[in-house]
Amino acid sequence: MPDQPRARTAWHTATIVEKLAETPHAVRLTLAAPTWPGSEPGTHLDVRLTAPDGYQASRSYSVASSTPAGNVVLAIDELPDGEVSPFLVQDARPGDQLEIHGPLGSYFTWLPGRSDRPVQLIAGGSGVVPLYAIALAHDAAGDPAHLQLLYSVRTPAEVFFADELAALTGPTFGLDLVYTREAPHDWPDPIGRLTRETLAARTIPASQRPHIYVCGSTGFVETITPWLVDLGHSATDVLTERFGGL
Repeated sequence: MPDQPRARTAWHTATIVEKLAETPHAVRLTLAAPTWPGSEPGTHLDVRLTAPDGYQASRSYSVASSTPAGNVVLAIDELPDGEVSPFLVQDARPGDQLEIHGPLGSYFTWLPGRSDRPVQLIAGGSGVVPLYAIALAHDAAGDPAHLQLLYSVRTPAEVFFADELAALTGPTFGLDLVYTREAPHDWPDPIGRLTRETLAARTIPASQRPHIYVCGSTGFVETITPWLVDLGHSATDVLTERFGGL
């Protein structure tokens, strides 16, 4: 499938049309942005807020789906010391307007039909957001390539898109959760941080040459990436996205 021309990056005015609780500390925002050109799965954007005195603050957030033109879905995790996320999680309401800049990050995108190789997605916490967008686009296109998501998260309550990910599971999409602090009752696996051994046992082996997308905190990504190379994956097959903005 030939690649489509990429959407041009620009600033857009967006209106919050829906706000839903995603986790105890995160919300899902649906934005209407008439000039938004749409975005490929895996991209991100900048959100800019302007105070009454003219002070501005901006932060980057992954887009939670490959949305059509005019619509954007975000999932925002609150960082208590931040300048942008506390407002979006606690104070923003439907009808409020935001400035958004994007789409950004074309290096981290996945498009259906581009390759028949399997795809391994590895997420830490809210790093699942762009990987969920990839899984959603994969399902919508009926792409036959196999996708596998390994998702490390602290507790069941902190799983982003829990119902949606469960609904996506099937012959071409697998979901594997690792809980680091608390697990559901009768969970069969040990509770604790993701280890090299668990990574080796629960991801697509290097012999199958998967495309790999890793997203999470800087520490998470910098731990996982060398393990993948040690397990025989080519560094050129591993794409990474780090977060840490406020």
